[in-house]
Amino acid sequence: MNLTLAQLPERCEVLVVGAGPAGSAAATALARAGKDVVLVDQRSFPREKVCGDGLIPDAHTALARLGVLDEVMARAQRATHVGCIAPRGGRVDVPGRLAVLPRRELDDIVCRNAVRAGARMFAPVHFDAPLTDTAGRVCGARLSQGGEARELHADWVVLATGAVPQALLAAGLCDRQGPSAVALRGYVKNASQIGQIRALEVVWHRQLRPGYGWIFPCADGVFNIGVGVFGHAKEDVNLKRLFESFCEFYAPARELMAGGELLGPLKGAPLRCTLDGARYSRPGLLVTGEAAGSTYAFTGEGIGKALETGLLAAEALAGKRSDADVRQGYEQSLLALKPRFQLYERANRVNAHPWLVDLLIWRARKSERLIRRMAGVLEENGNPAQLLSAKGVFRLFTE
Repeated sequence: MNLTLAQLPERCEVLVVGAGPAGSAAATALARAGKDVVLVDQRSFPREKVCGDGLIPDAHTALARLGVLDEVMARAQRATHVGCIAPRGGRVDVPGRLAVLPRRELDDIVCRNAVRAGARMFAPVHFDAPLTDTAGRVCGARLSQGGEARELHADWVVLATGAVPQALLAAGLCDRQGPSAVALRGYVKNASQIGQIRALEVVWHRQLRPGYGWIFPCADGVFNIGVGVFGHAKEDVNLKRLFESFCEFYAPARELMAGGELLGPLKGAPLRCTLDGARYSRPGLLVTGEAAGSTYAFTGEGIGKALETGLLAAEALAGKRSDADVRQGYEQSLLALKPRFQLYERANRVNAHPWLVDLLIWRARKSERLIRRMAGVLEENGNPAQLLSAKGVFRLFTE
């Protein structure tokens, strides 16, 4: 699947940089539409990617559109609930279409799907800079592998390079270099916890603010465990110390670590959220996925929206339209998603004020209607900010 730089053609119709969920989704849809697509990534696949690995309903929907949901679910650990755990120990289980699959496996599936659709995959290949014509329009990219460099000319370039800003900087589209959030995760194998931890557990606590901890069950007795921090305070947080604190005060995390085997080192990563921090396009180039900020604040979920924005980029490029129409259509499609991202940004106050979770969960334990509203947030037909607005808090006492 991974072709080398020496095999790179001189030109293609669309060059997609980054073979994660957004890039592979775009490459798949474009190849199916009959486009000549080259897909490159700086690492050979399969490869690790730091993530919580949770697949919530928007990811299920996008994977179904790509035709790989059954393949993913055959390898994933299914779950029926998100377990929300409050600082004082209260818990509610919110139902939803859920699963967990390590990104090493998930990204390999969606990348192979792009290749099956007709995209040509080259890796490890590094994106150095865009090529531009005399009018300043992007017309390809300068790529490298080791000490060798090549130029690839393309009608369009799609940047799907994730949260690290170097490619955005090279393309002149980075408005903010710093991340929106940072996270640290590890994989722990502990067969004794099979059946003990069944839900996707998310834990809020004053020792984790402004963030949360999680334990997500993978297959075969492996668990993804981690911590994430949102907002400006992330710059002053020692994530490893935060992780240790999580494993001290939360008994299931303590038991998981004490009786388990850590599979490799803990790894950290930045997140880009709220469709913010980068311009979405310039002539000849579109930005998609987490490079465009496709991760939700508050929850840190990003796989589904990365896939969705990649498909939107492909939709914009599939027709025979002018440059201006492509850019306008794509940017409008992202802006149409923006209000939902802003709702999650507003809901992000929970991570800084975990007592709100105590209040919400205390009430939800007495109200099936409130649990249904929380499930609606997972299914994206509910408003996460309304649950904890002034009006929402008032409703907690009146419903």
